[in-house]
Amino acid sequence: MLRRNHGRCFPILAIIAIFIAGCQSPGTAGGDAREKSIPKKVIKLSHSHQADFTSELQLAAWIFQQWIHDHSDDLEVKIYAANALGQEREVYEGMQLGSGASCVVSGTAILNNFTPRIGVLDLPFLWRDYDHVYKVLDGEVGDTLAWELEQAGFKVLGWLNSWGYRNVVTSNKEIKTAQDLKGLKIRTIQTPVYLAALNAMGVNATPMAFGEVYTGMQTGVLDGFEHNATVIWANKFYEVGNYITLTRHLLGPVVFIFSKKAWDRLSDNDKEVIQEAVTMARDVERGLTSIREREAFRKLQEHGVIINEIDTRSFAERAVELQNNLAEEMGALDLLERIRAAGQD
Repeated sequence: MLRRNHGRCFPILAIIAIFIAGCQSPGTAGGDAREKSIPKKVIKLSHSHQADFTSELQLAAWIFQQWIHDHSDDLEVKIYAANALGQEREVYEGMQLGSGASCVVSGTAILNNFTPRIGVLDLPFLWRDYDHVYKVLDGEVGDTLAWELEQAGFKVLGWLNSWGYRNVVTSNKEIKTAQDLKGLKIRTIQTPVYLAALNAMGVNATPMAFGEVYTGMQTGVLDGFEHNATVIWANKFYEVGNYITLTRHLLGPVVFIFSKKAWDRLSDNDKEVIQEAVTMARDVERGLTSIREREAFRKLQEHGVIINEIDTRSFAERAVELQNNLAEEMGALDLLERIRAAGQD
């Protein structure tokens, strides 16, 4: 199990440089000539974030691409960032048919549309820490959900992280107690689980497309929104959000998924190289999680954002019943119990 890195925070570019050096293998230089004469099978990798290393999705995609480049004479990876191949649901539907994208790296919430039980991973106040997430997803629960996704046409190759817990950002109102959140219009993802999670905290959960959040904050249509620090920083939301309240209400996992139809057309050797590439991307992406989260909070504070810790025990206590109800609706009470048990060890 990968442990959190509590040591010195190396700059991200230094870590990437070390990774690149490790990717180089004997014979790579000679591979350039072969590339010109042998057509390669193209792996189309889709994700929803910008093509920037502030994104965990782009970093994982890039590491995957580099590993394939240095370890395969048969494969080539093309990254389609910022939903260039279509919105996430459309991309996944195409993958079921074996068309469009070959693979996707994304949050798990969108996959509720294809296998409802995976929604258990996005329940509020569920995860103790990152090690809890790894223990669950690298164990029986992860294997069970991977099998269910395979029945829907998707091959899970690795479970990754969001770079940080989701917290509440407000424009004008500083939150000092849990009661201060009551009634505020807070934007969240347009899924039942996220809406229920925010409403349970007393806010007026407001579904809205991500691209409309900045303007909504700027014009006062929203009192705030919720997301992790790295996304807040990368999208310059500190320009319209003056306060961050550390609610840590959600920690949505990320998954690296291949089209089952496309996967079945690959040779055993290609499958092995692809799996190695995903494992490397997973390990580097996970290892950077706490580093990137701390860096983002530091930069946000330098830009004048005020960060407050509040007592969320009342939210966590109320969330237990909500977890039970939502998990029952999903048919995932057995998975919820295993997740909770793993958090007690």
